[in-house]
Amino acid sequence: MSFVFYDTETTGTNTAFDQILQFGAIRTDHDLNELDRFEIRSRLLPYVVPSPGAVRVTGIGIGRLTDPALPSHYRMVRAIRAKMAEWSPAIFIGHNSLGFDEHLLRQALYKTLHAPYLTNTNGNCRTDSLRMIQAVARFAPNTLSIPLDDRGRPVFKLDRLAPANGFDHSAAHDAMGDVEATIHMCRLIAERVPEHWSNFVRFAQKAAVADFALDEDVFVLTDFFYGKGYSWFVTGIGMNPDNGSEMLVFDLSQDPDDFAALSDDNLAARLIAAFGRTREEKEPSPHVEEQIYDGFTGNDDQALLDRFHDLEWHHRPPLIGRLGDGRLRALGQRLVFVEAAYVMPHAARRDYEIAIARRLMVGDGTVPWLTLPKAIEEADDLLAGVSPTERALLAELRHYLTEQAEAAASLIA
Repeated sequence: MSFVFYDTETTGTNTAFDQILQFGAIRTDHDLNELDRFEIRSRLLPYVVPSPGAVRVTGIGIGRLTDPALPSHYRMVRAIRAKMAEWSPAIFIGHNSLGFDEHLLRQALYKTLHAPYLTNTNGNCRTDSLRMIQAVARFAPNTLSIPLDDRGRPVFKLDRLAPANGFDHSAAHDAMGDVEATIHMCRLIAERVPEHWSNFVRFAQKAAVADFALDEDVFVLTDFFYGKGYSWFVTGIGMNPDNGSEMLVFDLSQDPDDFAALSDDNLAARLIAAFGRTREEKEPSPHVEEQIYDGFTGNDDQALLDRFHDLEWHHRPPLIGRLGDGRLRALGQRLVFVEAAYVMPHAARRDYEIAIARRLMVGDGTVPWLTLPKAIEEADDLLAGVSPTERALLAELRHYLTEQAEAAASLIA
C-alpha cells in the first residue's frame, strides 16, 4: 500500500468554521520514494473571516486570499477529492492531522456535499506523524533530536522539529513545504527504528489497534500533555458502546480489590456503564457546521448528491429541495449561493446576502466563528508589536476587514 502525506494551510484554527486555503500532498511508495505530488489553492469564501493571527503565520496576504484567478472552494475540494480517489487505497499521514487537518478536510467535503470520511473508508486508513514522533521520543529517546522550549519542555511543532533534524524548512507554513518536512521525519524513523515504523504502519488500521488492545493482557498507554509524556499500564475492557472508534481501558495503577469478586464480563460491563454515566451529554448544535457527526447520509440522499455534482448549476437547486436531510439542504443552498448565485431568484439571493452580512457582523461574542468586528480587534492587538513586514501585511488585512464591515453594515442597516 502507498502513503499519502498531506497538509493544509487555513484561514484559522477553528476546524468547524475556518476553511482550507492551500492543500498539498505527496504520494510515496512503501519505501517512502515519491511517486506523485499535488497542490492546489482556493480563494476566500464570502462567509469566512480570515484570522489575522493565521495571516501573520502563513504570510498569505489578502490580495492572494481574494484572487479571482484562484479556484473557488468548491472547485478546490472537487480536485482534492478526485486526486485522493485516484491515489486510493493508501495510508494518509499528516503532522497533527488527526487533531487538525483531518477535521478541516472532513468539513470541506461535508460543506460541499461530498462523503466526508475519505481517508478512512474504501480501503484507506490514516495515522499521524506527530504521534509517531512523540512515541519515538518516549520509547527510543536517542533516535531524533527533539528541541526544547524556554522552560525545557519538548517541542513537537514541525517548524522546530524538521530543522533540528537536518531539514531545510525555510518553506515552513507552506502546505507542500510542510509535507516534505513530514516525509523527512518519517524517513528518519523508518531508517533508524524500523520496528517502530512497522508498528505505526500496522496500527494505522483501526481493526489492528482494537485486536491488539483486546488480545493483550496488559499494555502501555502513553499520551502527551504540554509536551510531556505520561504512561500507564492498562488492560482493555471493551469498546465504547456509543462510539465504536473508542476503546475503553482500565488503569492498573488502581487497586483492583473492589472488583475481584466480579467475573471478567461483569467487570467490563460495570466499567463501561460507569464510563457512560460520567460522560457529559453533548448539546446539539444549532449550527450546520457542527452537525457533521449527527448522522450519516442515507442512500436516497447520496444518490441525489451523486447526480448533483454532474449537473449544470441551474439544474441543481431543485435537487437540493428533494434532499431528506436538513443539514444537506442548508449546505446545498449555501453552496449554490456561493458558486452560482445567478441561478437564484433575486429575492432569495438578496436574503442570502443579508444573512451572510449578519453572520459576519455579530458582535456580542456569542457565535463560535470569527466575525469582522472580532477580527478587526485582533488585528489591532497584533499591530502593536510586529515587524515592519508583518505590519504591512496586517495593515492591508485590517483595511480589507474594515471595508467588508462597512459593506455588511450597509446591507443590514
